[in-house]
Amino acid sequence: MSFKHVFNAKLNWTSKEELVPSSAKKYTKSHSIVVEGKEMMQVSAAKAFKGDPSLYNPEDLLLSSVVSCHMMSYLYVCQQNGIEVLSYQDNAEATLEVLDNGSGRFIEVRLFPQVIISNKEQIAQALLLHQEANKLCFIANSCNFSIVHQANCEAV
Repeated sequence: MSFKHVFNAKLNWTSKEELVPSSAKKYTKSHSIVVEGKEMMQVSAAKAFKGDPSLYNPEDLLLSSVVSCHMMSYLYVCQQNGIEVLSYQDNAEATLEVLDNGSGRFIEVRLFPQVIISNKEQIAQALLLHQEANKLCFIANSCNFSIVHQANCEAV
């Protein structure tokens, strides 16, 4: 049996001529996104695409979604396998390829999970569970680029 969930977001953008004169024929990239029941998020294009570098951009949000979903899936499979995770950190990176015609796409995300567990006898299994977590991750299952895991695990 499958279930379907619908997620909603509202985007609001207006031209701010005082920031970008209409004669420049460029639009400001900054806008707001609201998800019901949550604080408004200010978003722009990445600095490389003439956006406001102090704001989140779609590329940041996509990478954040991948790394966050992987962690939650990983914690789930560890719990299912009796592995106690004490801490989880990741310094993920995404590679975006931009073509001459202005189109582009992510070609790879690299996750570098640093996991600390309570039982050193479970380190090998804890490392293998990253692949299982990737198979369960809703976001990873929705991506058309490779997601590479370079995990490290220690026990205390």
